[in-house]
Amino acid sequence: MAANPYMTFTEHLEELRWRLLKSLGAVALAFGLSYLGSDRIFAFMVAPLQQSLRPGQSLIGTGVTEAFFIEMKVALVGGVFLACPVIFYQIWRFLAPGLLGSEKKTVIPFVLCATFFFVGGAYFCYRVVLPVAFGYFIDQYLSLGVSPEIRIGEYFSFFFRMVLAFGITFELPVFTFFLVRLGIVDYRFMWRSFRYAIVAIFIIAAILTPTPDVINQTLLALPMTILYLLSILVAYIWRRPA
Repeated sequence: MAANPYMTFTEHLEELRWRLLKSLGAVALAFGLSYLGSDRIFAFMVAPLQQSLRPGQSLIGTGVTEAFFIEMKVALVGGVFLACPVIFYQIWRFLAPGLLGSEKKTVIPFVLCATFFFVGGAYFCYRVVLPVAFGYFIDQYLSLGVSPEIRIGEYFSFFFRMVLAFGITFELPVFTFFLVRLGIVDYRFMWRSFRYAIVAIFIIAAILTPTPDVINQTLLALPMTILYLLSILVAYIWRRPA
């Protein structure tokens, strides 16, 4: 089923439903594959924390079924990342009717760019932000003379929200492309609004980061500022003809 700009509201909802179902199907398939290696994925996820813990310190579990459900959640996260090209493809198929004819053929560059920015944002968080954040938080325990005992469930929630926040915010240039081609914004407007955008970026960073510390907020706000400048360039390159 292909969407078109002349659909009724009900038909658009039906098209959206099919796109969601196909995306969920891809995630379900990738979930099954990820579950087979959930132990290795979890080891990869806890590496940023492990390097900050002292000898003898480790994550703990406090519930009978906690480990099982963590494996399920880890597999789900792995499934989302494995299926993200399919998800972005379905997003494109739903939004493409609002673009010009020649632009509808750029589906492969869109899927590649969207996947790159999403995975890149998550990896930046994993490699740069989380080690700094965990090092700071563990030091706070030590300054109080307390040995940290962190539950795996709490760690997973923190990890997932941080990685997801960075992955989504790194999609800013991709979102800008659609806004520009749909005539909602242009590069002149974005440049004039730069000062206000900086304020908005720090507010968004404060909302998206699950802890109210300045370090995590700044580590998210700085790349968002760079991405905003990159988005201005995207808006200029893909500007609508006068």
